[in-house]
Amino acid sequence: MDIFDKVAKRMGPLGQHQKWSHGYFSFPKLEGEIAPHMKFNGKELLVWSLNNYLGLANHPEVRKADEQGAAEFGMAYPMGARMMSGNSKYHEQLEQDLAAFVGKEDSFLLNFGYQGMVSIIDALLDRNDVVVYDGESHACILDGLRLHMGKRFVYKHNNVEDARKQLQRATKLVEQTGGGILLITEGVFGMSGAQGKLKELIELKKEFNFRLLIDDAHGFGTMGKTGAGTHEAQDSIEGVDVYFATFAKSMAGIGAFVASSKTLTDYFRYNMRSQTFAKALPMPMVIGLMKRLELLKNNPELREKLWTIATALQTGLRERGFDIGITDTVVTPVFFKGDLAEATALTHDLRQNYGVFCSIVMYPVIPKGMIELRLIPTAVHTLQDVELTLSAFNEVAEKLKTGYYQQHLFPTGE
Repeated sequence: MDIFDKVAKRMGPLGQHQKWSHGYFSFPKLEGEIAPHMKFNGKELLVWSLNNYLGLANHPEVRKADEQGAAEFGMAYPMGARMMSGNSKYHEQLEQDLAAFVGKEDSFLLNFGYQGMVSIIDALLDRNDVVVYDGESHACILDGLRLHMGKRFVYKHNNVEDARKQLQRATKLVEQTGGGILLITEGVFGMSGAQGKLKELIELKKEFNFRLLIDDAHGFGTMGKTGAGTHEAQDSIEGVDVYFATFAKSMAGIGAFVASSKTLTDYFRYNMRSQTFAKALPMPMVIGLMKRLELLKNNPELREKLWTIATALQTGLRERGFDIGITDTVVTPVFFKGDLAEATALTHDLRQNYGVFCSIVMYPVIPKGMIELRLIPTAVHTLQDVELTLSAFNEVAEKLKTGYYQQHLFPTGE
């Protein structure tokens, strides 16, 4: 079979309905925060799909720092990888500040979150090591595991007893290979909003010898007393051996970091291929990230506003009978029963007729026959935005229930 034919076959029914997501946003030029009201193909919408938890994306102090960084250094500097000519005092200062904030000895900046996690796993493990990981781990974790030449065991999502069973299997294996065991989970699972059971997993260290790596992309900046992350929220800072988070969510930037002991972090500096052979983060982004971290640490009202919006949204959805799963974080999934054609028609209706834009999630991320609309609240949403969205969801849910979207499919010509 021709390779193009294979690709078309993989697309399946998605190819018939994929146009629902086509289009472009235009962003308002504001002196203050980026509002969640944006234009999509020229039509103003209320958007619940912004990676901007704390509203820092267009914060005036962030804009000023970004502008000053670009004015002083341009976008080219530093012109090299960190090991070569790409290091600066600003990179090192940001690493020190991040490490102190998340309760670790040291941290290492990464150019991107996705490739960063892939490279962390690749650097940590050899063929004699064994990985135990949560069944709903993010794609970056799964892709990192594809590079692992040794054994890996998956445990049922957030099932500590099953994690124990997989650790037993891993322990028997490393007794033969002489390797080590790495357990990987997430601080906040981005699709469901559930927290990883960090404290319970750490308790397993009393029975087994392993190290714990967590991906806290959605927890950093949103969870914990100071916003340091899910490990802070669960009083588990010491038990997490390797802490990873991105700048793409709460910091509304680009890049990521990994934090651990001084020894392990130095190892990462010289052994992570995605960083060793790549140009360092540009100076304007590093300087802008320093300002973002400063605001995150010193302005708890941003996190309080985020939680006010998230709580109002989730409470309103539950009171109206919507299924939002077991989320206990700001990530807000809304589950419906329906097929792909109904899902695309529903989201199109929401967007075109109710002015609400949100992300759609389908199989294989969630079970067949289910639709998930994932809402990401931010500190720049308002309670009025929440009420508008709740009203819109009431109406489209009723349409879905009565079969409206089976007859009114997404207009493929648009």
